[in-house]
Amino acid sequence: MSDDSAIHWQETGEEKTARWHSEKGLPAPKRVQVIDDRMPADTAYRLACEGIALLWRGDFQNARQLLQAMARRTDKIKPKKPKQPDLSSAEAFHQHRLTQSQRARTLEKLLLPFNADHSIPLRRAPDTRAACLEAYGPCTEPYIASLRGLQGLIGAHEWRKKGIEIPVLDLVIHPHYGVFAPIRNEYVQLIVQAPLPKLLATESTAFDIGTGTGVLAATLALRGVRHIIATDQDPRAMNCARDNLKRLNLLNQVELVQTDLFPQGGAALIVCNPPWIPARPSSPLEHAIFDPGSRMLHGFLHGLSAHLLPGGEGWLILSDFAEHLGLRTRDELLAAIDAADLKVLDRTDIKPHHPRVSDTSDPLHKARAAELTSLWRLAVQ
Repeated sequence: MSDDSAIHWQETGEEKTARWHSEKGLPAPKRVQVIDDRMPADTAYRLACEGIALLWRGDFQNARQLLQAMARRTDKIKPKKPKQPDLSSAEAFHQHRLTQSQRARTLEKLLLPFNADHSIPLRRAPDTRAACLEAYGPCTEPYIASLRGLQGLIGAHEWRKKGIEIPVLDLVIHPHYGVFAPIRNEYVQLIVQAPLPKLLATESTAFDIGTGTGVLAATLALRGVRHIIATDQDPRAMNCARDNLKRLNLLNQVELVQTDLFPQGGAALIVCNPPWIPARPSSPLEHAIFDPGSRMLHGFLHGLSAHLLPGGEGWLILSDFAEHLGLRTRDELLAAIDAADLKVLDRTDIKPHHPRVSDTSDPLHKARAAELTSLWRLAVQ
């Protein structure tokens, strides 16, 4: 468990205590009210908005329906119109993030009890043991967690079983809970099509920085790179990449190293697909999407010259979504590349093709519609 705090509440005239679990690392709620099937959705929504956590003791399926009803009430609330109606792209993005955060904070107030084996002691509860064990690991005592969080890890469990097709590689990648899932995988096509550095013919070593599911390490291995060192600082990512590479029979080519950014030594090719949005994540699960201050991007750029062998290349996979949101400019990116004593050899772009590109109801539709994903081929100046 990531959080050792306890949650306290009154029930049947007694003081109750249980272990509290939050994947976001949130503290245990101070005010808790026990509710069941008799609780009207309007009342539950009002209590949640007031910051009161709702510990469910009724039928599990009714809890799901209550959460849906609370979500509908949340979505009816329209954001207050700004005093200045013409928001910049960055302001619109931050307002959208604030709205989503407030929504999540309200819906996460509906809590469930769990037994020590991750089962749920409620009527009509599904068997959540395998999904919770994958996400949380073994547990030795009962605990309390949010229903919304449970739904997220059940969804991740299904993705892990089903896998994600990578058409350009004709294979399936199975993401683990908490590891960035390559649902949008057009960037893999860029890696497949880019010309490999000539140096790989004699120095066939590549680094995959921030490997996640291992999809780019697998891509390089399938392209014939004989030795790939794939790094990540997240133990979940390490386990996920190992499982995928083992399933694909590629562990003989890929060495996994748990570290922040670069392993020791040098390589003829160093690939990195850092988080694309320079903003603060609201939970540990968002670190693969949001990179405060572009820490990983700048760390990759400034470490390249020290780890690239003479004649080697660094491949940066980066979307310009942040540019369209007003969170980073192209000039700032080019200046960071130059400050790292690097030069651009080439850039290849591809248009995303995920469903949200055509969703005009998305508050960020304009930025998504203009987005391009690029492979920047870099070399030491």
